[in-house]
Amino acid sequence: MLYWNLALLFGVGSIAGFINVNAGGGSSLTLPALIFMGLDGVTANGTNRIALLVQNIFAVASFHKNKMSQFKTSFHLALFTLPGAVIGAIIATRISSALFERILGIVLIFIVLSMLFPHSYKNKNTGSRNWLIYPSLLVIGFYGGFIQAGVGFLFMAALYHLLRVDLIKVNMHKVFIILIYTIPALFVFMYTDHLNWKYGLALAAGNALGGWLGVHAAVKGGEKIIRIILCIAIIIMAIKLFGVF
Repeated sequence: MLYWNLALLFGVGSIAGFINVNAGGGSSLTLPALIFMGLDGVTANGTNRIALLVQNIFAVASFHKNKMSQFKTSFHLALFTLPGAVIGAIIATRISSALFERILGIVLIFIVLSMLFPHSYKNKNTGSRNWLIYPSLLVIGFYGGFIQAGVGFLFMAALYHLLRVDLIKVNMHKVFIILIYTIPALFVFMYTDHLNWKYGLALAAGNALGGWLGVHAAVKGGEKIIRIILCIAIIIMAIKLFGVF
């Protein structure tokens, strides 16, 4: 059973890693998967960070290999997420698993709603800056430290609409920022003993593969079908988290 769980997590992680790099929402698959395998909500939340750390290391390296990196700017932006991420992670370790799973269920429903409406992104590479990006990053950092699921959508909206850079650069900055704030968040979960290393490393291997592939490929055909399947899967997971069945 253990090896089956590890193999399943590798598969889920591969899908989630690809989704995370290209848009966001991969944790809406990995978190419920970890919970359904017997982890309590808080430990699943912490264990997921192992995979996110490895995934984004591979994604950042892949962007750099493809000559798409602005480390100085990405790090500058990431610094504003750190206070929120640490506070969010601390709060996440101090609430009950039952409450976390209810919150996660609500978040999953909102993710489904956001997926039902296509995002109309157009390339507007003006390079302009807006001071609102900084408080936005602080708030998004808190959310990322607390629950993570769907944070990619928030980063894409903030970076695109406030910095007005094209989507390739949005994703480039996004994976670097998440990598940086995941480090202190992971330490918070590790310090409070809310990690399962076996499950986390299996998930991380899948996330790394998916993240690496995600940088090299863009979803072309079949996006509508993928969106429908993901919505159905997330709805079932949310219902399960609410204890309906």
